[in-house]
Amino acid sequence: MQHVKIGFVGTDGRSLLAALETSRATSDLYPGPYQGLVVRGTPAMPHWAVKLNWPVGFVAVPENSVAAYAEALIRAFEEEVLDLALIMPEALIFNGLVDRVAAAGFGDRLIGPDQNAAFVEGDKIACKRLCREAGIPVAPAWTEVDARNFQTVLGVCLDYLHDFGGVVLKYPYSAGGKGARIILNAWEIKEVYDVLMQDYKDDYTRLCGKKAAWPLLIEARMSGVEISFTIFVDKKGHYQILPTALDYPERFEGPPGLDNPITGGMGSISPHPLESPELLALAAETLARPLVNTLKEKGLLRPCVLYPGCFVSFDQALRPKAIRVCEVNVRPGEPEFQPVVKRLRNLGALIQAMAAGHLDQVAPEVRQNQISLCLALVTGPGGPKQQKGYPWSLTKGEVLDVDFDYFEKKKITLVPSAMDYDDDEACFKSDGSRVVFLVANATVKEGQRRGHVVENLRQKLLNAYDQRKIRVIPRENPGGNRLALRRDIGRHFSLAEELWIGN
Repeated sequence: MQHVKIGFVGTDGRSLLAALETSRATSDLYPGPYQGLVVRGTPAMPHWAVKLNWPVGFVAVPENSVAAYAEALIRAFEEEVLDLALIMPEALIFNGLVDRVAAAGFGDRLIGPDQNAAFVEGDKIACKRLCREAGIPVAPAWTEVDARNFQTVLGVCLDYLHDFGGVVLKYPYSAGGKGARIILNAWEIKEVYDVLMQDYKDDYTRLCGKKAAWPLLIEARMSGVEISFTIFVDKKGHYQILPTALDYPERFEGPPGLDNPITGGMGSISPHPLESPELLALAAETLARPLVNTLKEKGLLRPCVLYPGCFVSFDQALRPKAIRVCEVNVRPGEPEFQPVVKRLRNLGALIQAMAAGHLDQVAPEVRQNQISLCLALVTGPGGPKQQKGYPWSLTKGEVLDVDFDYFEKKKITLVPSAMDYDDDEACFKSDGSRVVFLVANATVKEGQRRGHVVENLRQKLLNAYDQRKIRVIPRENPGGNRLALRRDIGRHFSLAEELWIGN
């Protein structure tokens, strides 16, 4: 039987892991066979795949531009190197990758929205209006102001602090998950505002000019439990909600703030500790169905991934009461998609059904008794210029030292991300930011508590770090480790278990 060849477009860890699991996952209902390929990736990934004997192919893209990606995809479709491709980076969607490939006659091979629908993620204010039109609950209050008018910003913030106890300033355009700034008291308003304006002044000038208004979204801060939903949608409007995952977006443990910024994500775990059939049913009724129907009515529907970030309220019995949407992304989350992928047995079949328009006939085949944990190892502080480390200033070009035999024995998957390969020295090197992810599954056996299983899984990943089985060697200290991590990833399973026991 001929393989269905599916490409995952992008340069981060989710692209490589999705390609790997597409190739090697075994499905009871949809046997395939499927072949996963990475479209571009990072320089380290092909060498990594060869070293570990991973069944992953690669489609080269000479540079990180929409034109280069489009040319590579069109050629791959023409030469039958690829049958289908799923776009991961939102910037490629915003800048018209789907439109370029569709103009060449291969739009039916590509998973992702076109530029007309890219505003769902690319413009948070326009997305709020779309949710309002679709009847999808969002923050209890939100408004658009001119970012340069501090007096207006101040007034709205003070009102929302009084009425809701917190306020969020959001740069409304693409910000890699880092554009939201939370304010919990009046003393923080000016400092948070100044930092946001400093961070996005150049972007505002480029997008809006110096004379037009600079849109700023101000939301009432929502409370509850943060849960995101990954929704696969086909060209006819059928959809499937994948397993949930809990994200840890803050750099350090504790609430976000000026010294604990929202990052691209420090880790994730699937399923979310409060996932239930009732929660998924409520997400379908109040979120997925109205969103997909509204996109279809507006002529904006294509095979795509919708990834709404939400706050969920629960009753005393921990049954979900309401879901409110913070924002909607139009691609899989990173790193949230990684543990989700590790629990799926039929990712290839789902993507094939998205393109064909029969997603109603292919449900996610989930390893229900397994929990998957993903932990990011990032560039820590120090270096020739005393860099602060991720997500601030970064030291690059330092050698990665890995005990590959140890990770194979412990069944921990190492997923390279911000990593390079030095051909002259034949070694892997850090390229800054999130260098590598550790991903592993654990099976919950009959009679076991999920919290206990997760604690053991957490310790397995932390031990690999603590025992220096993987490290980036600092220039100034050959015996040290430049990598840093968060140690609390996954702890919420034990916290959730205490709530369940209390009921």
